Amino acid sequence: MQENTYFNLDKYLLQIRSKGQFYITLSELEKNSKLSYKAIQQTIFRAKKSGKIAQIRQGFYVIIPPEYSISGILPIYLYIDDLMSYLKRNYYLGLFSAAILHGAGHQQTMNTQLIIERPSLRMIKNKKLEIEYFTKNRWNKNDIIEKKTDAGYIKVSSPELTALDLIYFHKRIGGISRTLTILEELSEVINPTRMLETALQFSNHTTIQRLGFIFDTVFNEAIIANKLFKVLEDIDIKKIPLSLLNPGEGQNNRKWNIIINTDLDY
Repeated sequence: MQENTYFNLDKYLLQIRSKGQFYITLSELEKNSKLSYKAIQQTIFRAKKSGKIAQIRQGFYVIIPPEYSISGILPIYLYIDDLMSYLKRNYYLGLFSAAILHGAGHQQTMNTQLIIERPSLRMIKNKKLEIEYFTKNRWNKNDIIEKKTDAGYIKVSSPELTALDLIYFHKRIGGISRTLTILEELSEVINPTRMLETALQFSNHTTIQRLGFIFDTVFNEAIIANKLFKVLEDIDIKKIPLSLLNPGEGQNNRKWNIIINTDLDY
């Protein structure tokens, strides 16, 4: 194959952006440029150095328009669906990242939290970007909302699934106390009927115990708590600690069979 020595990357990037696409891949560049492997690597190196593109994962790059030149990175919602499609992985935006989109937790952070099916992926962390992956065996597609962006759609957990996930993963994200303010704000947009439907499909009953206890005794959200308790009515729930970060010592709540072993002030 004859090498195209006149390939203009700037023009190519403009063509890509004109289609509403915010990313390029190495394989696409190889196909469309007809450059040698060495020439492509040199072209990518120069484009990264000049801030025209930024590498997210090996072979996947985002295009940096002038309005994002100072930060040197795009908002993740402009390319996350494309990245996960490139990686051939099912996903949804979850935990604190999803809560923000539901109006809970207004502090924007560099950290993005994604739920994916096993096996896990290596965390992405650098000066400009941090993507943390959390794995689950499965989830109900009815609990995933598609939110529109300038680049298409992204998958986000519903408020109900977000609340359950915050408790399910509480050990990894800093403990129960760190979730309380977010959960209280989520309670304003949680639909009790949807919470029942989501909890019935959620396989981890100890998560439902913990979340139900919090809505019942901390927030006095009786309607939501009663929906969660309904899931547990016919189950022999065992006594469990509220927090997995602390020893199992403390007062016991008989209704939810929860050992209150962590500070619930927030």
